[in-house]
Amino acid sequence: MGLIFGLVFTIPLIFIDNVFWMVLMIFFFFIFKFMLSLNYSLMFVNLSYCMGLDLLSFYMILLSLWICALMILASEMLYKLNYYWEMFLFMIIVLLISLIVTFSAMNMFVFYLFFEVSLVPTLLLIIGWGNQPERIMAGVYLLFYTLLVSLPMMLALFYLYKYIFTLEFYFFRSINSVILYLCVNMVFFVKIPMFLIHLWLPKAHVEAPISGSMILAGVMLKLGGYGLLRVMKLFLEIGMKINFIMIVISLIGGVIISLICVRQSDMKMMIAYSSVSHMGLMLGGIMTMNCWGLWGALVLMLAHGLCSSGLFCLANMAYERSHSRSIYLNKGMLNLMPNLSLWWFLLCSSNMAAPPSLNLLGEILLINSLFIYSKLTAFFLFFMVFYSAAYSLFLYAYTQHGEYYSGLYSFSQINMREYLLLFFHWVPLNVLLLKSEYLSLWI
Repeated sequence: MGLIFGLVFTIPLIFIDNVFWMVLMIFFFFIFKFMLSLNYSLMFVNLSYCMGLDLLSFYMILLSLWICALMILASEMLYKLNYYWEMFLFMIIVLLISLIVTFSAMNMFVFYLFFEVSLVPTLLLIIGWGNQPERIMAGVYLLFYTLLVSLPMMLALFYLYKYIFTLEFYFFRSINSVILYLCVNMVFFVKIPMFLIHLWLPKAHVEAPISGSMILAGVMLKLGGYGLLRVMKLFLEIGMKINFIMIVISLIGGVIISLICVRQSDMKMMIAYSSVSHMGLMLGGIMTMNCWGLWGALVLMLAHGLCSSGLFCLANMAYERSHSRSIYLNKGMLNLMPNLSLWWFLLCSSNMAAPPSLNLLGEILLINSLFIYSKLTAFFLFFMVFYSAAYSLFLYAYTQHGEYYSGLYSFSQINMREYLLLFFHWVPLNVLLLKSEYLSLWI
């Protein structure tokens, strides 16, 4: 509650002149303060007004705070051009408050309410600060994909309340109903996004400004995974019978999406599709409902949040200089920005789950979990892992090597702020591996 009130009282500050960087400092102060409240248990602590933290909530809120702070750091151009940056900061704070409440809610209805609220600031970020006119269409996709499956979930919540007499996560017990399973989980499948209902994601990413892409990749996709981890308690019985359908769709979808990635020419589109592939693996892990799968899902959610967000930052740095997202026009960057090539290499290697990144730990856990579930999954897992390496290398090799585009007539070097931004993405992604035992304590 202290964190939420702190953010609420930050809102009046943003309407004072020239406080853009001061708000960033305040965000980092909140992150530091929040880190000190780490709890090592699966019990809810810091209870206040139907909100509390367990380890899963703690990590998700920390990720939200971190990504939101880095969004401000990445969006210097808005401040320089005086492009409604006060409104932009306001949107980020509202989004962050809604995310914190979503992740710390112990009541299913409060979770659902703020889950939907977080959609609005994201939509406004895309429509308000996006680059192309197609951003309106992308916003509509984002809104309607999510809203269409949200109504069944609300009806399912009313039914649950009638059946269990409470919506507290703690009191949930297994219910044997396929319709309830679909009504409650569909909204999470869309949010993750599962293959076949993923089309809104690449569209939204391509049209969003850098901050929109970062929050979408970093936190919004994790809402789906978090929700599933919380409600799987309801479907222990029915899940045994029908989870395999979701696993099959996710894995076959992951392979198809990986193949789509290899032939992309748009950097943002490629990173967005790689998100769908990684999240498919994560969804498969949750659906196995074994310990390895749930650990792996949490690790991969954190890893993907940092890694994907960092790659979007890199793509944006190239876009700000060449005004194109095409891989073929952003060639030969090694000649122009050799110092940035290291960061491309580090983040692309993390994306393909090279050690010592958290992605590697997450994928090892998930691959084990799926292999334990069924030996047949090994075939698909092989292709997913192989192609994730293929498209990451393709992205790196094509952007860094070769002859640079002759139409570039002016160019600016990378500045301190951009190095800092990439440093803050990559370091937690690789240093967290050293204390990865904390990622397994909440189960």
